Amino acid sequence: MARQGMNDQLQRRQSRNAAAERLINQEAIRKRQIRSWIILVGVVLAVVLGIHFLRGYGKGKEIGVSRLPCYSNQSVTPFSDGMVYYDGASIHHLSSGGTIRWSFPAGSDINFFCGPTHLALWSGRQLFLIDKNGNATYNESLEGEVQFARVGERYAAVVVGADTEPKLIVKDLNGAQVDVEADEYSGLMLLDVGFFGDQGEYMWTLALDVFGTAPNTVLNTFQVGKMNTGKISLGEAMTYKVLYENTRLRVFSTQQVYTYDYRCSQDTNATMLVYGWKLIDYEIPERGRAKLLLAPTSQTSSTQVISELRVLEGDTDKRYTLPAKCVGAHIHNGNIYAVSGDYVYRADTGSQRFFAYRIPGDYGAVTACYGITGDGKMLLASGESMFALTLPQ
Repeated sequence: MARQGMNDQLQRRQSRNAAAERLINQEAIRKRQIRSWIILVGVVLAVVLGIHFLRGYGKGKEIGVSRLPCYSNQSVTPFSDGMVYYDGASIHHLSSGGTIRWSFPAGSDINFFCGPTHLALWSGRQLFLIDKNGNATYNESLEGEVQFARVGERYAAVVVGADTEPKLIVKDLNGAQVDVEADEYSGLMLLDVGFFGDQGEYMWTLALDVFGTAPNTVLNTFQVGKMNTGKISLGEAMTYKVLYENTRLRVFSTQQVYTYDYRCSQDTNATMLVYGWKLIDYEIPERGRAKLLLAPTSQTSSTQVISELRVLEGDTDKRYTLPAKCVGAHIHNGNIYAVSGDYVYRADTGSQRFFAYRIPGDYGAVTACYGITGDGKMLLASGESMFALTLPQ
């Protein structure tokens, strides 16, 4: 009887243990099921959010497009908060939405240059200065054929005469003559002219000595109407751009970027190697460092196919790989914008991550980019057709 009682107790204990084990197993199964449901719900939620993101990604919700009443072969150029183009007879100023604001009957074979507030137009010996409202502030036949003209905030510079015997004439924006430089450029070919300083009261020139034993580019600086302030030889490397940034001139050659003050004294510590790269755009804020956008020289021919970019800002030098081959790239409000056939890509200069936005509408694949207007519209071409695209932020 005692043995039978012990067996009964053992069986009851084993039964209780088995029941407890079943409960533990059931609890473990239940926890595994809960974890599985949580994982499943998380996956479904991620998929739903991903689909929602992808639907919005690149769809162009933040950008708009306006067709323009001009063609890509009409010298379309950003000017103020719109653009100008030349149709072979007149210069037209458009808003960035495509509305014609004014037209100026310029005649045939006109060349023009856009300044901050004025246009310079020239053909043969004739020179016009046109303000942003389409009014001629100056119109005169000059003493020699005009090679080119440039306009700053206060003055206009016009180069007349033979290629290697040029005369540089400086006028105010109403046409009054304030300076003439002729002897300084005897035997030289003037390449470019620009104004700098807080109110454009200084001027720089680039000239090429074509009669020396080797080609040599010369940089001159002047205080307009007063005196020459500096002169320096830049050597054989082709110099193609001069920018004014924070009281300094940044001079771009095919080899290096040099930095000078208004007396042509060089800051050798600011020299940067840019061989194999070409400046394609820049942004110079009122305060702070300029952002200089470069692309590989081999990718900046007449038909651009850009896959890499480089941004110089002070001592910072950053490289960017584009998501696709692009036909153009610009910098605006601290952002890099590059355009391929159907997409515009944006990246903050502080980041190397590009976001893609599909260009809305049926305009055809983008084939060229003509710059950004003052109100943030990118001018694009698809074949001969032109349109303006609102930049995504």
